Amino acid sequence: MNQDTATGTANDVAGRVKETAGAATGDRSLQADGIVDQVKGAIQKSIGGEGGVGASTNATVDKAKAFAKARPWATSALVGVLGLAVLGSLRGKGRG
Repeated sequence: MNQDTATGTANDVAGRVKETAGAATGDRSLQADGIVDQVKGAIQKSIGGEGGVGASTNATVDKAKAFAKARPWATSALVGVLGLAVLGSLRGKGRG
């Protein structure tokens, strides 16, 4: 198990915990954070070579789609924040 696979697994587990806690407490933001962490973990695991894009990635994508259908406004806000984060990180790469 390489570093990417280990980190991906940790993010996946943490995401599942957050999603479950968010569902149990009714905290949609925590639930969304958990789904994002699971997607991030699946990507890291695929980079690390554990099974490539397989069933766990498909299950996570299915969860993300279900969340987006159930909560379109929360999804829009989350995508907007992620977009701003990506733009901010890209802007910083050219400087220095």
